[in-house]
Amino acid sequence: MKTTTKTLAVTAGIGTAVAGSAFIASAAALAGVRAAVHALRSQAIPERAVVLITGGSRGLGYALASRFARKRVRLVLAARDRSELEHAQVALLEEHEHLQPEDFYLFTGDLMEPNECRRLVSETISHFGRIDVLVNNAGIIEVGPVENQTPETFDRALRIYYLAPLTITLSALPYLLRQSPAPGWKRRAAIVNITSIGGKVAVPHLLPYCAGKFALVGFSEGLHAELRHKGIRVTTVCPGLMRTGGEDHARFAGDAESEQKWFKFSAKTPGLSASAKYAANRIYSAVVTGRAELTITPQAWAAARFHGLWPETSQYLASLANRYILPSPEGAEQSAGHISSPSGVPSPS
Repeated sequence: MKTTTKTLAVTAGIGTAVAGSAFIASAAALAGVRAAVHALRSQAIPERAVVLITGGSRGLGYALASRFARKRVRLVLAARDRSELEHAQVALLEEHEHLQPEDFYLFTGDLMEPNECRRLVSETISHFGRIDVLVNNAGIIEVGPVENQTPETFDRALRIYYLAPLTITLSALPYLLRQSPAPGWKRRAAIVNITSIGGKVAVPHLLPYCAGKFALVGFSEGLHAELRHKGIRVTTVCPGLMRTGGEDHARFAGDAESEQKWFKFSAKTPGLSASAKYAANRIYSAVVTGRAELTITPQAWAAARFHGLWPETSQYLASLANRYILPSPEGAEQSAGHISSPSGVPSPS
């Protein structure tokens, strides 16, 4: 009886795997057909288009600015550090000789503050009169086990990854809906939300990041559905690991040294991660072809499909990685599986 049950289980498992593989293969083939159709319908970014990029002074934001700047576009780059923005402008002017200083508007501000998000849109409209491409890219990364994270960490992640794009988009939307398409373009505008595979599949030790990215994925996908027929294309970008330099600015909680080692190794290793330039090229192509969604790196594409088909298995594998590969929480109580209560707050009985 046990042998029969085991045989049936194995057979069922093989059947599920085969069916799943066939589904993924079919989905890949369909995606290829859709990509070909998109290519036929592509619309190049028009000359003098206004491209607003948050987090535009370095990393993926800078790579995107450089990719869009192959044409003489007008660039609005937003970041917190004025000197980094000025350095980016100088580098872009050297790289693209057709650009002029007047083709730039540099915005310095903390986009975790809603008023700064609204000010960004207001100043862009005042300076250039329109926004043709809005790229919500700014972010911070805080790495560590949930036992060593704080409510403030989650608050920061939600503010920069969800509330900032939300506020910027809603502030810009009345202008985008009113403006006519730029000459040579059939769309009123394009909105690009840089989310993550972490907004599709939760990754241990990146919970604040994933919470913010999951929220942005939901907003971005719904926004596409509501704005597509109104002449505004919204593209949800879900990259896997990327070599953008952002890992050098990450913050680490818990066993900071060990957390830093695994995270930087994953982010910097070719084969596991994509370069910022490669990602920028893919994102630019997605904008000109009007794609609704783009997943960057084969690993990210496979992870999203695997999780969609077998969410229970996906989460179990993540739990194994958390238990046996990732660093343990800092402190004896956390290592034993207990979360210390904040000062003055009684522990649950």
